[in-house]
Amino acid sequence: MLLPDQRAAVAQACRELLATGLVRGTSGNVSVRDPASGTIAITPTGLGYIGMRDSDVAVLSADGEQLDGDLRPTSEVALHLGIYRARPDAGAVVHTHSMFATTFAVLGEQIPAVHYLIVRAGESVPVAPYARYGTAELAESCVRTLGSGFAVLLANHGVVAVGADLAAAMMVAEAVEYTAELAWRARQLGTPQVLDAGQLAAARAAFASYGQPAAHA
Repeated sequence: MLLPDQRAAVAQACRELLATGLVRGTSGNVSVRDPASGTIAITPTGLGYIGMRDSDVAVLSADGEQLDGDLRPTSEVALHLGIYRARPDAGAVVHTHSMFATTFAVLGEQIPAVHYLIVRAGESVPVAPYARYGTAELAESCVRTLGSGFAVLLANHGVVAVGADLAAAMMVAEAVEYTAELAWRARQLGTPQVLDAGQLAAARAAFASYGQPAAHA
């Protein structure tokens, strides 16, 4: 089986997204790029996440040719491939329909920087113009609007998060939804305060040394 570790990681990530409510039913999709070969492990289309097996995850070439797996890949193949072509730094893509972030996507509004965690995605989370799911137009709109950032809202659709690896992309998706929920809830009580560029830059710099130091051999 090609890319066994990556396929297992994709299947596990889907179960985690379902458990945390970032996706519902069969919505959303996940992919991981193998840095050595450039091949991609990606979710199958229309398959429930709870019973998803590692072997159900498709393996594609960088050009989209299916190399392994019996099930057809997600309808958003073009979106994932487009991001990988445009972003050599991207090792994983997580697409969700998380409720609060998608609410902002439906409003056509970027998510305001009401919490410092937004810096995991960039200075803001812009909104890509609407195009029907599964189309080349949606893929182009997503890639163009994402630019060098790590998250983008798809108008009237959902969220795309990008990371150097799957853990990073999942962290971005979680941070986007958390910030969106805070912004929505704050609006129910008043006008939320928004962090300025300097405050966001300071948070970004602090994150550079956040967590445990790397282990040394």
